[in-house]
Amino acid sequence: MEPISHFFYSDRLKLQFWDYGQDGKPSLVLVHGGLDHARNWDWVARSLCEHYHVYALDLRGHGNSAWAPGAMYSGAEHVVDLSALLDVIDDFPTRLIGHSLGGDVVLHYSGVYPNRIRKAVSIEGLGAPSEGHFHRPASEQMRHWIESVRKLEKRKQKTYPSLDAAIARMKEANPHLSDEVARCLTLHGTNWDADGSLVWKFDNYARLFPPYGHKIEDCVEIYRQITCPVLLFWGLESFLPVPDTDPRELAIRNSRLVKVPNAGHWLHHDQLDLFLRETTAFLRD
Repeated sequence: MEPISHFFYSDRLKLQFWDYGQDGKPSLVLVHGGLDHARNWDWVARSLCEHYHVYALDLRGHGNSAWAPGAMYSGAEHVVDLSALLDVIDDFPTRLIGHSLGGDVVLHYSGVYPNRIRKAVSIEGLGAPSEGHFHRPASEQMRHWIESVRKLEKRKQKTYPSLDAAIARMKEANPHLSDEVARCLTLHGTNWDADGSLVWKFDNYARLFPPYGHKIEDCVEIYRQITCPVLLFWGLESFLPVPDTDPRELAIRNSRLVKVPNAGHWLHHDQLDLFLRETTAFLRD
C-alpha cells in the first residue's frame, strides 16, 4: 500500500510527512538527507512498519514541503521542523532514523531532548566533514557563503528532457542503485515543467548552509547529552571518511559504528538487507 500524505506547519512553513501506517505500534520517524526526499525510505519503511508506526518527513525545501523564504536552511531550522512533527505525533519516547543531513538532525534533536528519544540511528550523519570550508576562520566562512549565494542566484535550475534522462542522472549520483529503485526515486523526486521537461523538487538554495552552526566543539557538547543507545552506519565506499577518530562520534557515549563494505553514502539502498537486519535488531527493546 502507498503511504498517506499529511501536512503540518512549522516555523510558518507547510511541510509534508508520509504515514506508512500500523496504528497502535510504537512510532518511528525517518529523516532523509540533503537534496533528497522522504520517499527514499520506502523500502526501509515497508519492512520496519511490521513492528512500528512509521512516518517519514520531507524536510523544508525538499520533496513536497514548502521552500523557505530567504532560502535559509540551517541545521537548527531542520531540528525545529522535526520537533514540530514529533509534537504532532506525540508518542514519546520515540525512535529516529536519519541519513546524512537527516542523521545530523536526528542526533542534534536527541542531544537537545534526550528524554524524548528511546533509540536513534544515523547513517553518515555526524555533521559537516572535519576538513573543508565549514571549519575555516569565521571571516573565510562568511566570504565563501556570500560568494556561493551570489553565484547560485545566477544559476538556472537543471532540467531533463525525459524521465530516462533524469533516471540516468540519479544512477550517476549512486551507481549502486538498481533500475527499479532509481526509477522510483526519480518519479517521487521530480516535477514536470511547463515545456514537458523534468526538474528536481528540491530548492537549489538547499545546497547551501549558512556560515554558522558547524563548530565541532558545539556538536560535541550536544552529542554528549545523548542518553539513548545510538547506532551509526558508514559506507566503506562513501565519499565521506570513516569517523574513527572524529570527536563527534566519540562524544556519543552509548553508540556503535557499523562499517558497511560495498556501500557508498546511501548504504540503506546499497546494502538494504544488512541495514535492515542491524537496525531491526538494534531497535528491538
